[in-house]
Amino acid sequence: MLYDYQLLKLIHIFSSTFLWGTGVGTAFFMVMAHLSNNTETIQRTTKHVVIADWLFTTPAFIIQPISGYFLMEVLNYSFKSQWFFVVAALYSIMAIAWFPVVYLQDQMRKLTKNLNATDELPARYHALFKRWISLGFPAGIAVISLFVLMVYKPWLV
Repeated sequence: MLYDYQLLKLIHIFSSTFLWGTGVGTAFFMVMAHLSNNTETIQRTTKHVVIADWLFTTPAFIIQPISGYFLMEVLNYSFKSQWFFVVAALYSIMAIAWFPVVYLQDQMRKLTKNLNATDELPARYHALFKRWISLGFPAGIAVISLFVLMVYKPWLV
């Protein structure tokens, strides 16, 4: 049982690290590309951010609740606890924000894909970017809160 717990915990920690790390990393590069106002930089960055989300964030997003479920089973934590309710709510907030973020990134990628270096970024790109930013904050705050709850586990009954 201890071996199962340690392996599950390791998987959970790695997947949460990929989820957070890829999110922060791609957000940084998207913002920096946007601030450059350089069409070629934005084209390359949006392309790579979409790939990174599919390769790293999506599997981590799937693994997190699965490993969390099995950790709760191994540790005999209640799925009726206030702690679990808060964790599930935060994960839902993150998911509700993350799915549109992935869509918006892909829309920005498609929108800038065929622009020339001297082309102006279309108004739609700027609107998509503002929506992308506005969804990133609640997702990021939710993930930080989940890290805190993973460590401290208040209200666990």
